[in-house]
Amino acid sequence: MARVFINNVDSYTGEQLAKIFSNTVVGSTVEEAVDDDEVSQRAQVKYEVVGTLSDRTAAKPSCVTEIVEAKNVDDLLTALIQCDVVVYDVSTSESEVEDCLLACNALHEQIANFKSPKTFICLSSVMTWCKTKPNEPVRLMEPEQPFTEEDYRRRKPHPNFKSEINVEKQVIKLGKTDKTRFLTYVVAAGLPYGGKEDIFHYFFKVAWHGDTEALNIIGTGENIIPSIHVQDLSNIVTSVADAKPKTRYIVAVDDSMNSMTDIITCISKNLGTGNVMNITREEALLIPEISQRVFDILSVNLRMEGTWIKEGAKFEWVSETGILENITTVVDEYKRSRGLLPIRLCVMGPPAAGKSLIASQLCQHYKLHHLKIADVIQQSIEKLKNITLAHEKQAARAESEEGEEDDESAQQAQETLDLLNESKQENNDRYEDQYIIQFFTEKLLSMPCQNQGFVMDGFPKTYSQAKELFGNKEEAEDEDAPRLEFNSKIMPEVVISLDAEDDFLKKRIMNLPESVVAGTHNTEDLFLKRLAEFRAINTDDQTVLNYFDELEVHPEHLNIAADTSSNMSQVMEKIVKTVGKPRNYGPTQEEQLELERLGMEKKIKKEALEKLELQRKEEEEKKETQRRKEEWATRVKEVKEQEEEVLQAQSYPLRNYLMKHVMPTLNQGLIEVCKVRPEDAIDYLAEYLFEHNPQVD
Repeated sequence: MARVFINNVDSYTGEQLAKIFSNTVVGSTVEEAVDDDEVSQRAQVKYEVVGTLSDRTAAKPSCVTEIVEAKNVDDLLTALIQCDVVVYDVSTSESEVEDCLLACNALHEQIANFKSPKTFICLSSVMTWCKTKPNEPVRLMEPEQPFTEEDYRRRKPHPNFKSEINVEKQVIKLGKTDKTRFLTYVVAAGLPYGGKEDIFHYFFKVAWHGDTEALNIIGTGENIIPSIHVQDLSNIVTSVADAKPKTRYIVAVDDSMNSMTDIITCISKNLGTGNVMNITREEALLIPEISQRVFDILSVNLRMEGTWIKEGAKFEWVSETGILENITTVVDEYKRSRGLLPIRLCVMGPPAAGKSLIASQLCQHYKLHHLKIADVIQQSIEKLKNITLAHEKQAARAESEEGEEDDESAQQAQETLDLLNESKQENNDRYEDQYIIQFFTEKLLSMPCQNQGFVMDGFPKTYSQAKELFGNKEEAEDEDAPRLEFNSKIMPEVVISLDAEDDFLKKRIMNLPESVVAGTHNTEDLFLKRLAEFRAINTDDQTVLNYFDELEVHPEHLNIAADTSSNMSQVMEKIVKTVGKPRNYGPTQEEQLELERLGMEKKIKKEALEKLELQRKEEEEKKETQRRKEEWATRVKEVKEQEEEVLQAQSYPLRNYLMKHVMPTLNQGLIEVCKVRPEDAIDYLAEYLFEHNPQVD
């Protein structure tokens, strides 16, 4: 196998390069071989990818055969020598510039020991062209001519990218020593886009969240940004490795010459609110997500055209015409790469089953949009009123093409409002299904619901409403293709049915406080009426749940009567288990700070409780120790008293004997000793006792 080395295979560009190389047959990007045997043999040879990781804790990508430790110079040099192609991307950070120079110099020193020719490719950026004097236009009033590879000797870098141009020059210089054994190339890439995004990630992320009114355009936004899809860039690098062109400096850009305003506006319209606003350069630098390097790159203003990729490279373009023409595919790539797929849920059930409570908790857990019938209608009517109001304020302005469109939309909005009022009056203060379905369709197809997802709360109520709402109204592009029975963009992926008996629901309402029930739909009369209507439309074969069953979106039935927890947490746990993990960015920076604050408070509270518990246990242990000491002292005293009583009881016979038989003789003996006063009183007393010892029978 042919081996290719790629630095930082876990980076944005490195990951895509590794995927493309590992799936590319060696030589497949050059002209087809004439010999069939050669074609057959070549089809079996693919690139084997070896590389380093920017994050040492990251997992090895599945398309990479071997990971080399970048800091181990000996192992790194061994890996470089064993590879046929070496690719170093210096466009990600300044630290990679030095690594690229070291690798290229190390290989250059080993040219004499090469067993086969090697190709070194330095992947740089167009930032080394930023200060180049523009080409003169061909005709007056026309834009200047774009830069091509022929102009690379005139290029002047951005002040913060001088190290990049130095490594470009050094790489090309080292490739001139022995062209048969060591070829070097520089690929100057436009701003990469596509996949999970890199330079434009801030704008995609803000647009996807939809929390801001408009996306920011730095400065005037008139600067022309050369760009390239990351997959096309990887294909170009692969083509260079295969074709080994005579051109050593290659410009890798697509055909677009879009301004920043064009790109940001396109992202906003296809992923966000559709609005943009200009901010100053100083304001842009205050945004945490925009680093100095990203700011410099976004400020580029160049018209560039790649000559070799048009004439010499042979690969299938992913986005040749640029990001604007391929924005739908780019947005889809972004969502899938980041795992930002919408979660579409529908919560059904009888009145008082807790649909709104569960829907609210699901929205909070998954960061979804809560769609209630009353809210959707109100928001849609307010939107129509705002359109007509805005038209009235602009009535005095001069008419323009955009103004005519505004006139038409305002007229349609007013007509819709009039029809809604008529429908409401004719239908007992209710709106007809066609308007409710129209409002729900617009809401479900809105950017927030398409980006994050939604939870439908108790709607649709009937089979016909569900069929009208979710039915596919779009005509198939291919007449022979089977027509889809439903609109996959708005069809819920999980349907939850909260089931309960009427008696349980009635008891639940009766147990509610009067202050909570007053003024709502849960008064006794209204609730019983709503419950009867629900049972009436859910008795035949054409219920809304049957509609989902027919489309194989089988509802998840949950018996709420079995939930004994507060706030229906047991039901919520079952739903979360069914739906799975969230598909979003997780908590925002503010939410993360709040979570950290709550976590710290919880930790402090826990530590305080543990401290109090420890003090309580210590006090209890002290009291217990004191109690045991007192108990032991009492028991010791009692034992001593008992021993004394026993000793006294045992001494009574001996005392009686002494008093009766010994003490009288002893007293007489002592008296006699006192009278006689012998020299040895003890011996005299002993003799006396021996002589006068009474005989006891």
